[in-house]
Amino acid sequence: MKIAIDGPAGAGKSSIAKLAAKELGFIYIDTGAMYRASALYAIENGIEICEKSFTKDVLDKIKIDIKYDEEGQRIILCGKDVSKRIRESDVSIGASNIAVIPAVRIKLVELQRELAEGNNVIMDGRDIGTYVLPDAELKIYLTASTDERANRRLKELREKGQTADFEQVKRDIEYRDKNDSEREFAPLRKAEDAVLVDSTGMTIDEVKNRILELAKEKM
Repeated sequence: MKIAIDGPAGAGKSSIAKLAAKELGFIYIDTGAMYRASALYAIENGIEICEKSFTKDVLDKIKIDIKYDEEGQRIILCGKDVSKRIRESDVSIGASNIAVIPAVRIKLVELQRELAEGNNVIMDGRDIGTYVLPDAELKIYLTASTDERANRRLKELREKGQTADFEQVKRDIEYRDKNDSEREFAPLRKAEDAVLVDSTGMTIDEVKNRILELAKEKM
């Protein structure tokens, strides 16, 4: 069974997907982390994040592995664990910019589909239900108000010891929303057969339980 969770930045997709996957015994695949890792590769190697920069030679050098241990999912970029680094703000913006590049999306979508083949998976991102896994048995579009998403991201950053300003975090989210929804290739949008879940004002347990309820109905 495949469960696709799409939605804008800061909607809580990854947190909810991880919790639901654990309770259902499914494999969780964080596609956003793959785009973040690709953006980090560009940042660390001085590569401008634009379409002309990502030639086949460059793409072939980006090696992304996903491993699982007692702490959960680990993202390995070219042999190095970058699970924490890819959550920093510069990489977040870079991920949104790199996601509009068709060659990058095609490379990562191939990997995502391979990971989903033959497994019970929950996959979250921007275009899972519309492009990556259009045959998913359950599609969810998870969203929340911009202010709520900004507050969640601000709390997350501060818990990690990073300095952050609400207005800046909100601007970053609005930028990512615009970038993700207006990109030409596989833009962020709700699939026609997706269930809308607006998590504004909901606790993480309430959202998780709603997802589990929908999953169990399909199962």
